[in-house]
Amino acid sequence: MAPIFTGSKFGFGRSAEAAGPTGPSFSATGGVVSDYEVSGTYYRAHIFTSTGTFDVTGGSGNVEYLVVAGGGGGGVNSAGGGGGGGAGGFRTGTSFPVSGSPGVYTVTVGGGGAAPGGSSSRGSSGSPSIFSTITSTGGGAGGTGEPVGGGPETVGAPGGSGGGGGRVGRAGGTGNSPPTSPSQGSSGGNGSSTGSTDNLGAGGGGGGSGGAGNNASGGSAGSGGNGTASSISGASVTYAGGGGGGGYPQSNSASGGPGGGGPGGGFGGAPTGTPGTANTGGGGGSGGYPSNQGGGTGGSGIVIIAYPS
Repeated sequence: MAPIFTGSKFGFGRSAEAAGPTGPSFSATGGVVSDYEVSGTYYRAHIFTSTGTFDVTGGSGNVEYLVVAGGGGGGVNSAGGGGGGGAGGFRTGTSFPVSGSPGVYTVTVGGGGAAPGGSSSRGSSGSPSIFSTITSTGGGAGGTGEPVGGGPETVGAPGGSGGGGGRVGRAGGTGNSPPTSPSQGSSGGNGSSTGSTDNLGAGGGGGGSGGAGNNASGGSAGSGGNGTASSISGASVTYAGGGGGGGYPQSNSASGGPGGGGPGGGFGGAPTGTPGTANTGGGGGSGGYPSNQGGGTGGSGIVIIAYPS
């Protein structure tokens, strides 16, 4: 039996009494089980960090869920200034019905998107995470700053949260794509230009579930957007922060958003983008100057299912 944790279960200002059912008439297996107590009531969480099944036997009831997709990889180019990866989509709910018939509910945990090393290309978007009929979209990849004349690789990709745009003023990707209600994420920040004749600039930050990625300014990259806290596991954890953009030429690293977003690289700091934190859905940071530095991969997602025990 896992340890019992004492603390606030539910985020977003919801009380335990208002958030879910009073007790299930079923039993369930799957994932890593964590039991904890909130104000005299005991809860059980099933924590999935890899793909599996949530298996229900007996009767029926409602469960709370958190479904976070994999974050997008940070962009990179031969002279720095790529966009940070967008965070994986963040979806949560308190009244999902389950029962012993059919009894088996598929859980898919999305992987983080790849980030190319030492090349001028956009990263890869993250993979979706799924609990039964609930799907969170992978985070959008960060754009590259090349070619200077533009092109589809320079803008941030859409996703649960959008990737940051590359240098020379490229646009960040759209978040909450495809749309869900409530929104599963935010848009990426825009890249910037220094205004010099050689079209240098910096990348925008990837979007987070709790806020948009920050726009770059001059040669200074944009930081990643904020993630969102949840206590469904028994402890408050922030998920789905955006990755930081890459700077060129004068910027130090741009920070990743709270919730596992990886910092971007930049001149005077670590030039290689930092990966998003595993099992948070954080976006990867972009590679920065000097040239041919790799971006960071997106962080893998997570699925958590909880109910009063």
